[in-house]
Amino acid sequence: MNISALSSNWLIGHKEQPTGKAPFFGTRGARRLIIVGVILLSLAVLAGVLPRLSQRRQAVADTKQLEVPNVSVVSPSAGAPPDGLVLPAEVKPWQEASIFSRVNGYLKSWVVDIGAHVEQDQLLAEIDTPDLDHQLEQARSQATLAQGSSQLAKITNDKWQKLWHEGVVSELDAQNTATNQDTTKANADAFAANLRVLEQQVAFKRVTAPFAGIITARNLNVGDLIVANNTSTEMFHIQQTNPLRIYFRVPQANATNIHADQTIDVVFPDQGGKTVPAKVATTSESITPNSRTLLVELHLDNPNNEIQPGSYAQARLTSGSLGQIVTLPNNTLLFRAQGLQVGVVKPDSTVELRDIKVGRDFGTTIEIVQGVTPSDKVILNPADSLVPGDVVHIAAPPSSSPATELAKK
Repeated sequence: MNISALSSNWLIGHKEQPTGKAPFFGTRGARRLIIVGVILLSLAVLAGVLPRLSQRRQAVADTKQLEVPNVSVVSPSAGAPPDGLVLPAEVKPWQEASIFSRVNGYLKSWVVDIGAHVEQDQLLAEIDTPDLDHQLEQARSQATLAQGSSQLAKITNDKWQKLWHEGVVSELDAQNTATNQDTTKANADAFAANLRVLEQQVAFKRVTAPFAGIITARNLNVGDLIVANNTSTEMFHIQQTNPLRIYFRVPQANATNIHADQTIDVVFPDQGGKTVPAKVATTSESITPNSRTLLVELHLDNPNNEIQPGSYAQARLTSGSLGQIVTLPNNTLLFRAQGLQVGVVKPDSTVELRDIKVGRDFGTTIEIVQGVTPSDKVILNPADSLVPGDVVHIAAPPSSSPATELAKK
């Protein structure tokens, strides 16, 4: 039964009062019915709307939850480098020199060829110098003539000085003879000095070894024109190969672990991995700004010349002789225009992008020289769209499977 039917029945059963006013009971009943209807209608509306509102709120919450990405994190590892530290090294001779000519002429003969072991001052080649020989003969004649003139001027001056003291000649004449003696003596000294210079130059006709070593290059043949002090024409190149100098560079983080008299193994891959111990002689005591490394010099005995200068070698530092380094997996790196970066999750679950400096590459891990600490939480496999301030959720690490646990045991 609806409200309209009730109203009609009530009107039929009750006649209007003669006074013309609506009875009080009828008004109150209508009001009650209206209120009841409104309440029922409100309950029906609420019954249909509330579940939808709840579902909408849940959907919004789920959407927001899905908007926060789950990320896996890893903390940088601090420890000694795996398997120590292997650095490229360069083998240098103890000393070496390029031999050039000091005189003009033609190569008369060469005595030694490449690979020859020579002693200090041993003859290497001879140069024919016709122009220099002629200048030497001329200088000798001039020196002899100047020496004779000097002796004659001295004898003459001695006589004139004696005559002046006896009053036979004037003082002016005596002074002139003394001046002439000084002049001729100076000329004689000059010609003698010039003669000595030419004699020294003539000695350079014989090209000799400056020190004991091995001839590694011969660049001239008999009859070739030789120009003095021409650095573009090297006659011979000589190297002393015992002992040898080994040079390599240590990263700045490990520079403090290197000291004089320390023994470091030198590995020669071309000789089947032959390892020879060498002593640290000195360091540059300065970090190179470009590479942030320290130059180290080793001394290595090579009595049988088994190791050749210029060859490639490796300096191997053991883990015990190195300090702590910080490493991260390679899949934590972000390659951005401003350089290498990593994403670090802060305590408030927001992301911070940090610039880093890397060192050596150990394959699956890489050394981090600057930018992170072992306490940081670094994002694994970061998305390219990652920006500072992003909110993330750290995913729980995967639980180990029974097989994995069994393998660990």
